[in-house]
Amino acid sequence: MLKLYYAPGTCALAAHIALAETGAEYEGIALDFSSKEQLAPKFLKLNSKARVPVLVTDEGVLTETPAILAYIAQSYPDAQLAPLDNPFEFARIQAFNNYLSSTVHVAHAHKLRGSRWADEPSSLEDMFRKVPENMSHLMKTLEDTMFVGPWVMGDSYTICDPYLYTIARWLKNDSVDVASFPKIEAHMKRMEARPAVQSILPHH
Repeated sequence: MLKLYYAPGTCALAAHIALAETGAEYEGIALDFSSKEQLAPKFLKLNSKARVPVLVTDEGVLTETPAILAYIAQSYPDAQLAPLDNPFEFARIQAFNNYLSSTVHVAHAHKLRGSRWADEPSSLEDMFRKVPENMSHLMKTLEDTMFVGPWVMGDSYTICDPYLYTIARWLKNDSVDVASFPKIEAHMKRMEARPAVQSILPHH
């Protein structure tokens, strides 16, 4: 049986929702980051990066949200979470999710995890101040040039949708008004109406 390690408030919400959408049997294991459970030797054996999500499969351990989402979509094709028979369209999904991972998530991380990139207090303060501007710019890029609607890729719900929803939930704490992005705001409401999302949110 699959095991998903997650922590509330993290990007692991995306994988958690995707698993719920498939109806797959899995065990969700919550880590308490405030108690530094991600640094426990047992967890570090699974993921030396000390981060979530981590998906334990019969074939081995997977990390990184885009990889886990792709694995879920490919492992449960009946859930129709990706156009698996169309390499180009599947690559478009990978492009979107990798942009969220490599660019949008990193911009958000400059708020509380600036020490990954700098040591000087003035540098950390500058990164912190820049977060609302950067996140607003990236959300505008997503809304204007990448989001098709009503779901990210158009009429079909895909693994892009729980990932965008997860990051959009961070906007309020980043001092960004999601109402400035009506397509993304409507997408959040559409996501929150889905039974799978409703079943997972109490854990996050």
